[in-house]
Amino acid sequence: MAKTQLNVRVDEDTARAARERALERGMSVNRYIEELVRQDTGEAGHTFVESAADFMKQYEAVFVEEFGGELEGRREGRH
Repeated sequence: MAKTQLNVRVDEDTARAARERALERGMSVNRYIEELVRQDTGEAGHTFVESAADFMKQYEAVFVEEFGGELEGRREGRH
């Protein structure tokens, strides 16, 4: 993915907090800010849901083989 540079001015306390949090997480300040924006826009959540759906599609046969009709009953609201 192509990167675009942004120049952002923040007060020194905010800058210090961003540096500290990025360091705690073992990432650059750029990556930390990028992650915050993705979380705020919901991209991380959407990516997780899409990945989980892809996983279930890939392994649906394995789950059906392992659990059989149990999954069908739960999907239809029967427990």
